[in-house]
Amino acid sequence: MAYDGLFIHSLLNSVRPLVVNGRLSKIYQPFAQDLILTFRKERKNIQLLLSANAQYPRFYVTKQAIVNPDKAPTFVMVLRKYLEGSVLQSIDQVGVDRIVNFNFSNRNELGDQVQLVLSLELMGRHSNVILYDKKSGQIIDLLKRVNPDENRVRLLLPKAKYELPPLIPGINGFKITEAEFNLKATDTAPATLAKQFGGLDRDDRQELEGYLEDDLSFSSFKTFMDQFDKKGAFILKTPKNKRKIFPYLPYHLDLTKEASDPDFNHALDEFYQYQSNQDWVKQKSSQIERVIKNEHNKLTKKIVKLKKQLDQAENSEGYRIRGEILNANLAQVKPGMSQIELPNYYDNNKPIKIKLDTALSPARNGQKYFTRYKKLRDSIKHVKEQISIAQTNLNYFDTIQTAIDNAEPQDIDQITDELTSQGYLKKPQKPKRKKKITEKNLNKFRISSGKTVLVGKNNLQNDWLTLKKANKTDIWFHVKNIPGSHVILQSSEATDEDIKETAEIAAYFSKAKNSAHVQVDYVTDKRVKKPNGAKPGFVIYTGQNSIEVTPEKERVLSKRIK
Repeated sequence: MAYDGLFIHSLLNSVRPLVVNGRLSKIYQPFAQDLILTFRKERKNIQLLLSANAQYPRFYVTKQAIVNPDKAPTFVMVLRKYLEGSVLQSIDQVGVDRIVNFNFSNRNELGDQVQLVLSLELMGRHSNVILYDKKSGQIIDLLKRVNPDENRVRLLLPKAKYELPPLIPGINGFKITEAEFNLKATDTAPATLAKQFGGLDRDDRQELEGYLEDDLSFSSFKTFMDQFDKKGAFILKTPKNKRKIFPYLPYHLDLTKEASDPDFNHALDEFYQYQSNQDWVKQKSSQIERVIKNEHNKLTKKIVKLKKQLDQAENSEGYRIRGEILNANLAQVKPGMSQIELPNYYDNNKPIKIKLDTALSPARNGQKYFTRYKKLRDSIKHVKEQISIAQTNLNYFDTIQTAIDNAEPQDIDQITDELTSQGYLKKPQKPKRKKKITEKNLNKFRISSGKTVLVGKNNLQNDWLTLKKANKTDIWFHVKNIPGSHVILQSSEATDEDIKETAEIAAYFSKAKNSAHVQVDYVTDKRVKKPNGAKPGFVIYTGQNSIEVTPEKERVLSKRIK
C-alpha cells in the first residue's frame, strides 16, 4: 500500500502526540532527499524523518541512528535559520490528499511572532518539502527548486507565492454524512461509488469495494473508514512475496498476514529500513562505485591483454624454428625477398613460410627471429607476475563492492577512507578526523547456543576484527575463494550446530549470499596471518576445515543483535 491520503490520516494519529508542542532542536539532511527533524519534548529527543524520495516518499518517527553530514546543504541552513528553536504547534493534512503541513511558531530577528509552514508533498517524483510564511504565503526555500520551464502549473522557487499542486477531486470520506452517502449510493454500483472517494490508492479502493459489495450501507462504509482512526499497523505479503504495510487488516485482498505492530511508527521504521538503507548507501557510495567500475574495467581489459601476451610467449617456438631453418639455408635467400618457403626439418620437411625484412641481410633476418624468441621467452615470468597482480587488484575491488552491498550508510565513510589511503581517491583538502573502529561498528549476532558472532562490514573492519579484536582461540570464518566478510565466533569450542550457524552468517555476508551450497572455511584465529604489504582485508591461513551451507536471509537476520 502506498502513502495515500487515508494512510497519512492514520499515521498522523500516531505522529501528532509525539511531536506536536515539541521544540525543534536540530535539523540535518543526511541524504539528498531526506531530512531529519529532532524535537525536544518531555525531556526526550524524537527524530522525525521527512523524505521526498521519488520511489517511496514518506514520513514517520524513526529511531535509526543516521549520521549527520559534516557540511550542511543550503536548504538545511535556511531551515535552521528560520525553524531551529521554534515550537511545532500543529500538523494538518490537506483534506485527504498527500500533503502534510507542519505549522511552526517562532520569532524573527526583530522579535516579532511569525507563523511558518513546512509543507511535505508526498507525490512520487514531484515530492517536495517547502518552507513558506503562513501570513504572506511567500516561499522562503524548498528542497527541490524547479525551473519555470519544467513546471508551468506553479512556480516553485524562493520568493514565489506558494500554491497547492493540482489535486485529484474526490469526496472526503471522513466528513460525508449518512444522508449524503445514501443519496450517492442510490442506483450506484459499489465499484463506481468507491471511485468517487478521494485519498484511496488501488488497494484501499478494492477493499472499500469489498465492504460495499457485502453491504451497500453507510454503516458498512463507516466501519471501513473507522479503521483509519485506530492505532497500529499490519505487514502483509502478496502471492509474489512482496511486502505491504496497512493501518488496518484487509479482508478482501489476496494478501497473507506476516506480522502486526501496535506502534505504527516502529512498524514503518522497520518496514522501510532495508529500502532506505539501500537508497542511502547508493547515494553515499556513488563516487566509490564509479571508481570501482572504472578500475574493474581497466583491470579486466589488462588481464585479457596480458593473457594474450602470455599465450603468444608460451607458443613462441615458431620463432626459434624459423630462425634455425633460415640460418641453415642462408644461400637460398636472395636480396630483396620479402618471403621464402623452406623445408621444415622439425615437421617431416613440410614447407614453412618465413617472412623477411627486405632491408636486412639473410643472417640479420635469422638473428631477428632468435631475438624475438628470446624476448618472448624471457617475458613469461614477468607477464605471469603482472597477471597475478592485476587479478589480486581485481579481487580487491570485488571485496569493496561486496562491502558496499552489505553496508549501512555509516559504513561508507570507512570504505572511502580505505580507497583514499590506497590512492584510488583524492585526499580531501581538509582531512576529516578518522573515527576509530570499535565493536559498535560491527554486525553482531547471537546464535542458538547463546554464543556471540562478530562480522566485519568492510576491509578495515575485517582487519581490525581478525587481527586486533579476536582472541587467538576464537574461530575465524570466511567463504572459500570468494569476497566476503571476516566472521568471528567468540568461542574456543564449538558444536557442529555452532559451526553451521556461523558459516551461514559468513556465507550471507559474502558475494555468494544468493547462492546455494556455499563452501565456508573455518580455522582458529591464531592461524590467520596478514602478509607484509597486503591490501586491507587480505589474509592467508592454514589448517582450515570447510563446511557447505546455503544462507537464508530470514534465518540469518533473525539472529542479529540490534
